Amino acid sequence: MIALETRYGFPFTVRPATHDDEVALAAFFDEVSDEDRRFRFLSAVRHVSPAQLHDITAFEHHRHETVLAFEPGGATIIAAATLAADKAGDIGEVAISILPELKGKGIGWTLLDHMAQEARHWGIKKLQSIESRDNHAAISLEREMGFTARAVEGDPALMLLERSF
Repeated sequence: MIALETRYGFPFTVRPATHDDEVALAAFFDEVSDEDRRFRFLSAVRHVSPAQLHDITAFEHHRHETVLAFEPGGATIIAAATLAADKAGDIGEVAISILPELKGKGIGWTLLDHMAQEARHWGIKKLQSIESRDNHAAISLEREMGFTARAVEGDPALMLLERSF
């Protein structure tokens, strides 16, 4: 477990997800708001499928990893962040979800910073996030962290945010 603290002083720990976490991760995503699930999966999803959970918890060194966040000493997932690299290992994509009652505590900022550090460690040259245009909070946070935004060609509902290292 890695101990992190948000800029607002909220402490939490993270650790890599494993396939053993699929049931707990399904319960976590059931607690995430419908809107946030739509933002995370870019479609209306009531429940995350077993296949999706299996893919999310898959680990491939320097290619794909999901970290789970917990309050110190807690066993309930409060957030999840996934980093996936392209085949060349040059571009990584990040996606983050947080329980609704814990939003506004800086968890998203801290997780994004943690995943950006991990991406640099993997040798990734550019970190990306695909966001719904409606996800103003994520777009604002990513811009604040140095990401630039542009439209996704062919899909006016999406934005591509990128940060080069």
